[in-house]
Amino acid sequence: MTTENCREWRISLGAHALGQLPEEERAALEAHLEGCPECRAELESLGGVARLLPLADPTYFETAPSAPPSLADRVVATIRAERRAQRKRRRRLGFAFGGATAAVAAAALALFILPGGGNPAPEQQVAFRSLPPGLHISATLEPHAFGTEIHMYVKGAPSGTLCRVFVRGPNGLRQSAGSFRYRWGDDSDAVLSAALDLSRTRAIGVRVGERTFVARVNPGETA
Repeated sequence: MTTENCREWRISLGAHALGQLPEEERAALEAHLEGCPECRAELESLGGVARLLPLADPTYFETAPSAPPSLADRVVATIRAERRAQRKRRRRLGFAFGGATAAVAAAALALFILPGGGNPAPEQQVAFRSLPPGLHISATLEPHAFGTEIHMYVKGAPSGTLCRVFVRGPNGLRQSAGSFRYRWGDDSDAVLSAALDLSRTRAIGVRVGERTFVARVNPGETA
């Protein structure tokens, strides 16, 4: 597939690498990736950057870095402009990586401005209840400066099933934490991340194929 045909898909690769692509866009992109080795290679290169972001912990610095006051407004404006351009499908080739840039900038913004004062929430083990026979789902949630690291365990789903993970904060606000495909016989412990602070996380959910399962987090907190 030519670069010209792929340019609109590559706008979404950065957000997909960070697990921040909306579900309806993610399904279409993953269908394209199955038949496009060039886009898969580009996604793999962006994945290296995404995996390094959790290591940028401000606690390793004597003085934690602070974002410029105008950074939040600039990032929000950039993301909105990218989404409008993507919907209209009028993106020029020279800006093919704009979506990836905006997604990485959004992750960097979350790293600097998410509330992190006080003691971090402790690690939590979450077990999913009322599952179909043969299906087992559990998760371990760990607090980090960037938000929450999620170790999601799935067993017993049909091989190749797409699993989409999300978290919910106060007032039911839902945020994607990424996706993975369950492979029978493979290591099914997927490591994902969400920008939502663990202390503010109220639930974690996973859509396994066409079914969604949700478990409570921080049960002592009110939504």
